Amino acid sequence: MAEAVAMSLKEADRYAVIMHVIERTMAQADAAAWLNVSVRQVKRLVRRIRLDGPKGAVSKRWGVPSNARIAVSVRERFAAPPVAACRLRSTGATPGAAPGRPPLQRE
Repeated sequence: MAEAVAMSLKEADRYAVIMHVIERTMAQADAAAWLNVSVRQVKRLVRRIRLDGPKGAVSKRWGVPSNARIAVSVRERFAAPPVAACRLRSTGATPGAAPGRPPLQRE
């Protein structure tokens, strides 16, 4: 029985085009133009799909956290709305007002 593979629509389209290349019904250059990638990248995709099957078309980054993510401790310290609102209320400050400047006049 075939194994189900979760992939995005873009990856599914990429898989279908590469399968045409593998079946020799489409040239690598045509596939590269269709997918908006280089011929070299098409060759890499063909090799990966031949080895891994449909899993070869899926990005290896799925489920991997970003390198630019903010640490949980930092996020909790600076992005906690209840804490910030409580501090603003206790000091009497208005949100968005810079210290030493009068608040904006609304018309």
